[in-house]
Amino acid sequence: MPSAMPPAPTSVPQQGQQQQQDALHPGQYRPNLNQAPQGDFMRPAARTRASSRAANGVGVQVEDTRICVVMVGLPARGKSLIAQKVVRYLGWLSITAKCFNVGSYRRTNTPQPSASFFDFTNKEGERLRKAAAEAAVTDMIKWFKSPNNLIAILDATNSTKSRRRWIKDRCDSEGIETLFVESKCDDEDLIMANIKEVKTTSPDYQGQDPEEAAKDFRERIRMYERVYETLDEDETDLTYCKIIDVGSKVIINRIQDYLQSRVVYYLMNLHIKPRSIWISRHGESMYNLSGQIGGDADLSPRGQQYAKMLPELVSKSAGDRTLTVWTSTLKRTAQTARYLPYEKLSWKALDELDSGVCDGLTYAEIEKQYPQDFAARDADKYNYRYLGGESYRDVVIRLEPIIMELERSENILIVTHQAVLRCIYAYFMGTQQEQSPWMEVPLHTLIKLTPRAYGTEEERMRADVPAVSTWREKGSKAVHSEVTPAGSPGLGGMVK
Repeated sequence: MPSAMPPAPTSVPQQGQQQQQDALHPGQYRPNLNQAPQGDFMRPAARTRASSRAANGVGVQVEDTRICVVMVGLPARGKSLIAQKVVRYLGWLSITAKCFNVGSYRRTNTPQPSASFFDFTNKEGERLRKAAAEAAVTDMIKWFKSPNNLIAILDATNSTKSRRRWIKDRCDSEGIETLFVESKCDDEDLIMANIKEVKTTSPDYQGQDPEEAAKDFRERIRMYERVYETLDEDETDLTYCKIIDVGSKVIINRIQDYLQSRVVYYLMNLHIKPRSIWISRHGESMYNLSGQIGGDADLSPRGQQYAKMLPELVSKSAGDRTLTVWTSTLKRTAQTARYLPYEKLSWKALDELDSGVCDGLTYAEIEKQYPQDFAARDADKYNYRYLGGESYRDVVIRLEPIIMELERSENILIVTHQAVLRCIYAYFMGTQQEQSPWMEVPLHTLIKLTPRAYGTEEERMRADVPAVSTWREKGSKAVHSEVTPAGSPGLGGMVK
C-alpha cells in the first residue's frame, strides 16, 4: 500500500441536502451531475405544450420533443430488427423509447392469419388491419403523456401514402413529430435470409411447418407489393430517412432537430444482414488472483492456458469464418488474443473502467479506506464514479463509437474486460441500466450473440480451464471464490 493516499472522497449528498446546497450556491459545481441520464439533457426542465417553437443550445426544442419513428417497407426488409435496435440503442443511452408493433395488436383478433388476410381486396382483413393500427397509435399517444417518454417506434409496413398521411395527421394533432424510416431492399439473398428467419421466429408462424410458413409468407409479400408505394417526391413535406440495399445508399429529407439527427446517425450505421458477434473477457490475470482492480497485469498461468484454448473455442463456434479481433490496449487482452489466427485491432475505448484512486486496490481495502464511497457504489453502481476515474455511465458514452463500428461490421470477436463487456452485452440484450453492472460475465467463456428481429440469441461456451470468479451479488462481501469449468463455485473473486 502506498504510504501517502489521497483523502477519501466525500460521499455524494443526499437529495434533500443537495437541493439545499443548490439553493444556497446556484452557480456552484454539482458533483452528482454525472448521474443525470442523457435523456435529461435532451428535454426541457419545464414542459409546456403552448410555448413557442424555439431551440435551445443543443438543438432540442424548448417545447416538448416527442418523436414517432414510423417504419416503412415491405415484409422481410428488416423493419422489426431495425425498430428493436433503435429502442435498445436509445435505452442504452438513457433515452426513453418504446416500440409499438402493429402486428402484435393485430394478433389479438387474428393470431395466425393466412396470406389472403393481407389481400387489399379483403375488406374484413383491411378493417382489422386498420383497427390494429389505430389501437397502436392510440396507445402510443397515451404513452407520450408521460413527460419522460421521448421516442416511439411504430413498427408496421405503412406501405401506402394514404396510411402514412393518416399517421402524420394524427401525430401532428398531438404535437408529436414524425420521422419516417423506409427499409428498401432488392437483394434477393437478403430477402430470402429474412424469410428464413421469419418462418422460424415470427409469432405468426409458431408451430407451423417451416416450408409451408415460408410459402405463405412469400405470398403475403406479393399481396403488399401490389399496393406498395415507396417514399418519393410526392412526400417531400415529410421528415424521412430512406435506407436502400442495406445502407449502400441513404436518402435523408427534412431532418429538423437534434434527437432526429441522433436517430438518423444510428440508422446510417446499421445493416440488417444476419450475423453474430463473439465476446470474451481476457484470461485470468495476476490481479484477478490477488483481488486487485484495474492495473495492467499479465495473465496468470491459467489465463495463458485459456489463451491457447481460445482458437479452438472460436473455431467450434464460428466455423471457417474469417474474424477480426478487437482488444483493448492493456496487456491481458493482447496476451489472450495472441494465438488467434486473425487480424487484430486494439482500441483505447475498450480499456477497462478507470477506477481512479482505487486502481490497484482490493475491494476489502477500498471498503476500509473509503467506506462511504464503497456503500455509495453498491447503492447506485451504474452512476457511481470513482474519484479520478469513471462510472459505468461514462463507459457507455465512450463505447458509442465501438457500437457504431460493430453495427456496420461483420464477423467481429471482442476480447476485453468485465465492465466493458457488461456494457456491450447490455446493449445487445436490452438489459436495464441498474442491472447491467451486476451481470455475471465469467472468465474463460466465449459468448456468441446473434441479433434477431424479436430478440438476441445467446450461446456460451466454457473452456475447460478453472478460474476465479469475479462476480459478487449486490450487497455481498467481496471475497474470493474459485469456479470450475462447469461453473460451480469454490473459493472467491472480485467484481469490477
